[in-house]
Amino acid sequence: MMDKNIPHIVIIGCGFGGLEAAKALAGKPVRITLIDRCNHHLFQPLLYQVATAGLSGPSIAAPIRHIFRRQLNVTVLMGEVTAIHPDRRCISVEGTDDIAYDHLIVAAGATHSYFGNDAWAAHAPGLKTLEDAFAIRRRVLLAFEHAERETDGERRRAWLTFTVIGAGATGVELAGTLAEISRHTLQGEFRRFDSRAARVLLLEGGERVLPVFPAGLSEKARQQLEKLGVEVRTGARVTSVDEAGVTLTESAGTSRIASRTVMWAAGVAASPLGQTLGAALDRAGRVMVQPDLSLPGHPEIFVIGDLAHIDCNGKPVPGVSPAAKQMGRCAARNILARLEGRATRAFSYIDYGSLATIGRKSAVALLGKVQLSGIPAWLTWLFAHIYFLIGFRNRIIVMIDWAWAYFSFQRYARIVIGAWKNARPL
Repeated sequence: MMDKNIPHIVIIGCGFGGLEAAKALAGKPVRITLIDRCNHHLFQPLLYQVATAGLSGPSIAAPIRHIFRRQLNVTVLMGEVTAIHPDRRCISVEGTDDIAYDHLIVAAGATHSYFGNDAWAAHAPGLKTLEDAFAIRRRVLLAFEHAERETDGERRRAWLTFTVIGAGATGVELAGTLAEISRHTLQGEFRRFDSRAARVLLLEGGERVLPVFPAGLSEKARQQLEKLGVEVRTGARVTSVDEAGVTLTESAGTSRIASRTVMWAAGVAASPLGQTLGAALDRAGRVMVQPDLSLPGHPEIFVIGDLAHIDCNGKPVPGVSPAAKQMGRCAARNILARLEGRATRAFSYIDYGSLATIGRKSAVALLGKVQLSGIPAWLTWLFAHIYFLIGFRNRIIVMIDWAWAYFSFQRYARIVIGAWKNARPL
């Protein structure tokens, strides 16, 4: 048992930021309570691979308790944090008593944003959790099964039309992989249609795909997507989503796409926990933090990752995993500084670059001033993601799965759980 007189640090969320914060406090004279709604840390950059049957769930997830089994100052709790009470220095957790803290790190992350159209969520699921990935994988695989059963040509085309809304990294990765699945993985497996006839659309309201990349790399990404067979439509603003398809507005007017499988990758919103802190929020619901990542008026609270809004070098820090990791380490250091009576330091973001994969041997990368595309970018993306995966076992499994998929074009995580009668109502 830990000494109750030792400072108690509570960390909400075991994403990249929370994980790094807890690890940075290893061996320090503090008690840590790490709370997450799941029992695993998830490597989100590869979540789309689970959604598209390229990897199994355990390949990109690691049990939190296993990660911290040797860090004796960490207690892991699985639960849903429902509110934070800064004035009382405690948090509310569903189904148990409030938990008091001396210092708090809030790394609750983000969720999907449908820009006020929450009813779309039932027809266009987003991709943030393993549950989301399994749901999308089920929808995609069942779409092909429905197409095989369908006798009407028009209805079959609707089942074989896959629409991805939002052309950021997640949307680009989903669209490119769906095109590869239909043109290579499933080729020859169906008798009543050719899977290569499947239509994959990528809709983006802005003027180009991957808008955070330079215009030249965005254009190369678009060319690589189109080479894979993806139909890219920019300047396309979605106005309605239902079970039968999507309505959108473009410069030429309003049109309707009959698509029975729609995926959402267009927007994110910060965790609603930020609203319980009583601090100023930006338009995405992120908490406006001090330069040292602390909450204004509450120096004992630090907000990090996708939930934090902070500017560095005149620009908002992006909601990416390297930023969350750096914030986690900075928050841990600043808490230790406060405990030792030293001044805290302002957070300084180091941008190591951006990567986005499009498909087999297709990717774009921005590494400082170096811009890569095609095979060099794809190899950079591949080795970077394997390196940062949690756990030696996961790295080996992913390397084997990717090597097999590269040479065979096959994806064997194509299991649909449940009987046909439990398929999505149509």
